[in-house]
Amino acid sequence: MGMDWQRFAQRIAVMAHDLLGQESVAGTLDRIAGSATELVEDCDAAGILILRGEQVQTLAATGPLAEESHRLQERMKEGPCFDAARRRDGERVFRISDMTVLQQRWPAFAPQAAELGIGSMMGFLLFTDDENLGALNLYSRFPGRFTETSETAGWVLASHAAVALSSARNHAQLTEAVATRHVIGEAMGILMARHCIPENEAFNRLRGHSQDHNVKLREVAREVTELGDLPRAR
Repeated sequence: MGMDWQRFAQRIAVMAHDLLGQESVAGTLDRIAGSATELVEDCDAAGILILRGEQVQTLAATGPLAEESHRLQERMKEGPCFDAARRRDGERVFRISDMTVLQQRWPAFAPQAAELGIGSMMGFLLFTDDENLGALNLYSRFPGRFTETSETAGWVLASHAAVALSSARNHAQLTEAVATRHVIGEAMGILMARHCIPENEAFNRLRGHSQDHNVKLREVAREVTELGDLPRAR
């Protein structure tokens, strides 16, 4: 039986609304991974990895199968999800239909992945920035289960997930910026009252301490609110 695209579209719409309703980036990532197992036929596990240089970190996973695959790819330095995360241009989707068949592209990774119980898998580029690259990984325990139709469904999911994840990350950054501004303002007020100095001088003292001691400005401000003054020299 072919893919019921109308039903799939309806479920994607519900998922997109659900993703935007998550309260944190971590919650969004977990929901993306969970949605993959719900929406892509024969997807038994899913995970999201982030690549920093040659190190792979699991940000979300529906179970140990995804986590083990991420660790294996890090050791092998190859695999469809590893490639999807590393490439900024060109291919954005990678698929191994059957792990039991010799893979010319990933000859070291595929046999060991099969030993983990992975029959087939796909990787989708999910996000990039100046330092970090991420991919959504889908796994089936049986060979031959991921087809071109599965790939299309996964790509649609990944596209919606990328938008939701970007929104969540921007919201988190904005929230952090507001919190930082608040604590800096509070610290400036404490210094102004304690030392009878104007606003610009209070800020200059915070900034100078931050630069002299290589400590983030927000952390210096937090210490001032706790101590009632600039911390003593470290």
